Amino acid sequence: MKHFKVALLQLLPETTQEKNLEKGLQSCRLAKAMGADLALFPEMWNIGYQLPTFDPHALEACATPADGPFVGAFGALAQALDMAIGITFLESYFPSPRNSLCLFDRHGQQQFVYAKVHTCDFSEDERQLTAGEDFFVANVDTAQGNVKIGAMICYDREFPESARILMLKGAEIILVPNACPMEINRISQLRGRAYENMLGIATVNYPKGQPDCNGHSTAFDGIAYRMEEHASRDTLIIDAGEREGIYIADFPLDEIREYRSREVHGNAYRRPDRYALLLEQRVEPPFVRN
Repeated sequence: MKHFKVALLQLLPETTQEKNLEKGLQSCRLAKAMGADLALFPEMWNIGYQLPTFDPHALEACATPADGPFVGAFGALAQALDMAIGITFLESYFPSPRNSLCLFDRHGQQQFVYAKVHTCDFSEDERQLTAGEDFFVANVDTAQGNVKIGAMICYDREFPESARILMLKGAEIILVPNACPMEINRISQLRGRAYENMLGIATVNYPKGQPDCNGHSTAFDGIAYRMEEHASRDTLIIDAGEREGIYIADFPLDEIREYRSREVHGNAYRRPDRYALLLEQRVEPPFVRN
């Protein structure tokens, strides 16, 4: 597979879930016309990441099941378009909803439903949600061939363990729906996750105009060195800027695979027997939080 193209759907949400469904489906059609192999939405697209606070009943009313009509419409469209789709939503779940992504392959088959592991418990909004329990990687059938795809959501990116676990599970590309200001430090985190794990990362944010968001959806290919070049390179493929639009991240997948087979990062020289402290549950100052 020479190229794997991910459409970064940097879209402003509408005022209702029904309108978000309509706009989302149309955006996927446009992404297919632009040559995408996979279309990815920003975080919690069904409600535009507008969470009601301190009202469990209102929160549940905003949620939709992973096997319900909203999510299912994108599975049907994936099959019709012959294109994979990563749709994000507030998922109906017990005891409280989850912040989730459902990945469909080009046949409309559900590959996994990933729920955000690192919920923002410092936030009154996300403190209400149920955190996910694991990270997933699927060998996804696309029109260009199979790609090993994993996912993490927004705040997950701030923990190097998230991308590392996905790399260890075989991920070649990590999808990262997002809803926050993407400034130099957060973008640098993604650059670092791609570099240290030798994989591609595709991040989709809401554009400027959405509260607390500023666009700058990005993609990194993780290829820091090319044999024919004498210096390291920036792994950035695309920075979408602030405006609403559909942006194509073109991953040179064959080159990524060849690079991973020879370079020194990822799991090539790790020493996991020295990392026992990473499993320690105790939290000590200055990191103790209520």
